[in-house]
Amino acid sequence: MWMAMRVVAALAVLVSAGVHLKLWFDGVRYQTVGVPFLFNAVGGVVIAVLLLTWRHWVPPFLALGFGLSTIAAFTIAATVGLLGDHEKWTGGYVWTSLIAEAVAVVAGGLLLLHDNPLRSRGELEHWPSVRRAHLN
Repeated sequence: MWMAMRVVAALAVLVSAGVHLKLWFDGVRYQTVGVPFLFNAVGGVVIAVLLLTWRHWVPPFLALGFGLSTIAAFTIAATVGLLGDHEKWTGGYVWTSLIAEAVAVVAGGLLLLHDNPLRSRGELEHWPSVRRAHLN
């Protein structure tokens, strides 16, 4: 099940990366937001490959951060503007990317909960006793 969740996260990140690359080729590269669009496309591909090849908590963390930061950047661009660009919540590319990024956030978050590095080292079980010690 968890490998399937990694595939879902990887596909979600790839869809968002693909949308950004398509828009970059369609002319966004000539705007001030062009370079971040290209970084988003390349970063999405790297994160997707890491999700599928490296069983560690870092790739899910990157997928979660990728989704959150991309949604946040678009929200800023659609409300107050970003780097001189003011977007609108309209169009198929916008909604495709937003849905893919939301899926990346959920899948990355679930994988992080499952692949928690503290749990794998046994430290998570000691948290209640540590918390009690600080409360006394």
